[in-house]
Amino acid sequence: MFKKTSKDQETKPEEMPQDAAENTETAQETAEEVQQTQDPAPETVDPQVKLQQELEETRNKLLYLQADYQNYRRRMIKELADARQIGVISTLDPFLRVADFLGMADTAAKQSDNIDAIRQGLAMILNEFNKAFDDLGVKKLDSIGKPFDPDKQEAVLQEASDTAPEGVVIKEWCPAYMMGERCIRAAKVVVSTGKAEPAETAPQEEA
Repeated sequence: MFKKTSKDQETKPEEMPQDAAENTETAQETAEEVQQTQDPAPETVDPQVKLQQELEETRNKLLYLQADYQNYRRRMIKELADARQIGVISTLDPFLRVADFLGMADTAAKQSDNIDAIRQGLAMILNEFNKAFDDLGVKKLDSIGKPFDPDKQEAVLQEASDTAPEGVVIKEWCPAYMMGERCIRAAKVVVSTGKAEPAETAPQEEA
């Protein structure tokens, strides 16, 4: 038999002792156990518990939105009330001058019997009243002699007229007032029905 040379002995891999191999496997198992202890498996969440949590979150959001809406509603009511009060004050301001003139006219009428002075005072009051309407953008309409307009007039009576054709306003009990294109109050008028028909004469009885 041939003997193995030193070269063959160098190239042959050395065999690992059995005890060393067992120690290596034990170390690997220990490392895996430590890794499992450090990184535990995620716990399974109960679907019912998760649904209850989502329901509670939704309920809290709903309560928050409801409270926020109530605060917004109260704020809007207050702002509308303030705006309405400012509007009333702006409307009354021009008429305060009219009230002053009415007070002066009443005092003058009690202290004097001068009819001309009283008439002049009334004319001043009417002028101031119309000026107050102009400041507010309110216009008074004249309906007499114009065709009846149901959007701006209310017919309270119908009368025959020899001068006005049918459907024309012949009398005005109270005028109409407009603000822009909006009718604040319709006029109460009397509308013509045209010329009156001649009365029929009763036939004479035979003698």
